[in-house]
Amino acid sequence: MKTANRTVRQSVSLPASVASQVRTMAKTRRLSANRMLVELIGNGIEAEKQKQREFFELAERFRSATDPAEVKRLGDQMGRMVFGD
Repeated sequence: MKTANRTVRQSVSLPASVASQVRTMAKTRRLSANRMLVELIGNGIEAEKQKQREFFELAERFRSATDPAEVKRLGDQMGRMVFGD
């Protein structure tokens, strides 16, 4: 039976400034740089999932809106989410 928490060794190259920030954050939190990277990546994945959920909720509100002013406002908001401010 496979374990759910199997780890995979992965090599990544980081810009020097990012690596320095990771080491500083890890030292502040008394973690290894590896553990800090795992936490940062996990947080980033969750943030992306949340952003995607918010977009789909907004898209659903946009599709169901009937008021032209509301449609425009929601469309503008979707545009900012997709293309930035």
